[in-house]
Amino acid sequence: MKRLLLLRHAKSAWPEGVADRDRPLGERGRRDAPRIGAHIAAAGLRPDFALVSSARRTRETWALVEPALGGSCPARLADSIYEAAPPAILAAVRAAPEEGDTLLVVGHNPGLQDTALLLAPQGAAEALARLATKYPTAGLAVIAFDIGKWADVEPGAGRLEAFVPPKTLP
Repeated sequence: MKRLLLLRHAKSAWPEGVADRDRPLGERGRRDAPRIGAHIAAAGLRPDFALVSSARRTRETWALVEPALGGSCPARLADSIYEAAPPAILAAVRAAPEEGDTLLVVGHNPGLQDTALLLAPQGAAEALARLATKYPTAGLAVIAFDIGKWADVEPGAGRLEAFVPPKTLP
């Protein structure tokens, strides 16, 4: 079994004159990122590998999430998932290293929300309803697949195990 974690970057700031790709995290984002990282660790979802969009806000999110996981995690910047639609995100997932069973993707909306809904049309009804309504910054979707290789991920084949908005965390 493989488990895919789709994490939207934490809340960013909107400094005037700064290009979208270069926007940093805002104060709330700097608070939420370690909290969602601690949740990932406490829930036993520590990733074996992370794909991180090349945007500054996703890199800063990962820099705050990783220490909260309780150990280092190999990661790769993936320019292909910056502001990407589901086909590009799915391609990045399928090309992920096969070592380990849990993959974290740190990216953007609406691509992550659309990808989660495409991959996991089944799962806990309440979690699916929350996911379909809104995918907030620092929101985490946890999708399980009964497959042996990331290359075998297909639309509709996943089951949404959890959807965690940061507001639900202690």
